[in-house]
Amino acid sequence: MTEKDERASQDGAGHRARLRQRLAEGGDGLLDHELIEYLLALAIPRRDTKPLARLLLREFGGIGGLMAADWQAIIRVPGMGDTSVAAIKIVQATALRMLRNDVAERPVLGSWQALLDYLRADMAYLHVERVRVLHLNSRNMLIRDENMGDGSIDQAAIYTREVIKRAMELGSAALILVHNHPTRSIRSRWSTHKHAETLANSGIFGIA
Repeated sequence: MTEKDERASQDGAGHRARLRQRLAEGGDGLLDHELIEYLLALAIPRRDTKPLARLLLREFGGIGGLMAADWQAIIRVPGMGDTSVAAIKIVQATALRMLRNDVAERPVLGSWQALLDYLRADMAYLHVERVRVLHLNSRNMLIRDENMGDGSIDQAAIYTREVIKRAMELGSAALILVHNHPTRSIRSRWSTHKHAETLANSGIFGIA
């Protein structure tokens, strides 16, 4: 190793030590790229990860978009591999698990903000439409959260008969139909409302 390489290595180690110290103090002052930089440093310890962190945030429009991006989209970014993508996805999975647990432990209608926070974290940054069905029991507790599938940028398929069949299997007392609109398509909103109307008119359970 040349003297220049050794000095660069020492500077990098010092920079990461300072980031680690700021994390130990709460991490509130860390910028988005610094959070991703340090996360990647754990997966790629012998590399300066600041340029890669900035590239990822630029590519996906911010930290929310990065966390919501699918595995294959992230791994296509030059410099990313399975280990570094896994580091990002485990953070997303942990955050969603924490938010979902807040919803599962209380009646949904009494923890509406917690439900919105969970759904926003999961769906707000998607570039395709996703349909979810939340199954509730008679006490309005969440018994199952099911992703019915992802579609295109302006539509996603949902089969009312399958939703009703699944609700009867689970003994659902009520349903919440959730659908994001990446393009705010009027056609998409109309389709969602028609499905909701059909479910509500089934007379089997309530729907929100």
